Amino acid sequence: MHTTLLVVDGAPRARLSLRRLMQHAIVVFVAALALSPRPARAVDGCLVLLCLAAPDWRGIPQCVPPVKQLFRDLARGKPFPTCSMSGAGNSANHAWSSAPAFCPPQYTRVIETESAPVYQCDYSGAISVSINGAPFSRTWWSFGGDSVTEFSPAAKTQLGTWGTRFDNDYAKWLASLPPPAPADLP
Repeated sequence: MHTTLLVVDGAPRARLSLRRLMQHAIVVFVAALALSPRPARAVDGCLVLLCLAAPDWRGIPQCVPPVKQLFRDLARGKPFPTCSMSGAGNSANHAWSSAPAFCPPQYTRVIETESAPVYQCDYSGAISVSINGAPFSRTWWSFGGDSVTEFSPAAKTQLGTWGTRFDNDYAKWLASLPPPAPADLP
């Protein structure tokens, strides 16, 4: 974390980075939600939107239970929760995966059968988060509870640090591909 010292009215004050400020905002928001009454089974759409836009929702203890509950709810066919306070251009939605068209290549499996190849995705669905109308992140999740988040280039620039498992898995998959066949020279 980069913290700079700011002097206001002769008194030194710490200035937090955007990432740290976002983490503090999520903690405060989650604490406020925890103290407010709401239905026991409903997952708060605003909370999961904030958590899924974080650099790593697993690293924020207040995000783990609602995100895991969201995955369980989606697995049971419940709709994705909404957030009426998110503001214009800030949203999240869910879509079921469909290999190979809607599944990252590093998580697509091909099973050769007698008649044709069958494609399967390691993940059941994806939750896409948009911030200010632009794609921010996509969290791929499975019925077993596993998930991995793909961050857009804009999100990576804004966050500075993020969970890199998706990128690492993609690099590993890319390195495992056979080299391209040499081109025939005339």
